[in-house]
Amino acid sequence: MAIKITDECINCGACEPECPNNAIYEGGVEWAIADGTEVKGTYTLMDGTVTDAHAAHAPVAVDTYYITPNKCTECQGFHDEPQCAAVCPVDCCVPDEMYRETVDELLAKKDKMHLN
Repeated sequence: MAIKITDECINCGACEPECPNNAIYEGGVEWAIADGTEVKGTYTLMDGTVTDAHAAHAPVAVDTYYITPNKCTECQGFHDEPQCAAVCPVDCCVPDEMYRETVDELLAKKDKMHLN
């Protein structure tokens, strides 16, 4: 399942540079699939919506850093554990029960975003 950042976030920003998928954004900042990935053209989001890879999407959170589940792979294929959770000083990066995915699904998402 994807990782989420809870309301306990202190906005330190430690998590953002650790994400290999560029799935973490500062509160209020729009996100795009193409940010930090190799995706070009159209891309199908988790809810089935087809979007342009460079299209800006509404922020998931306004007041704290957030993780877009459409790009989160729990660092599968990159690290042994989610790096955001490993560096978070207040332990607010936790599994997001709304987005349950198998390891195979997470690896397929990673492969779709990173061609090499």
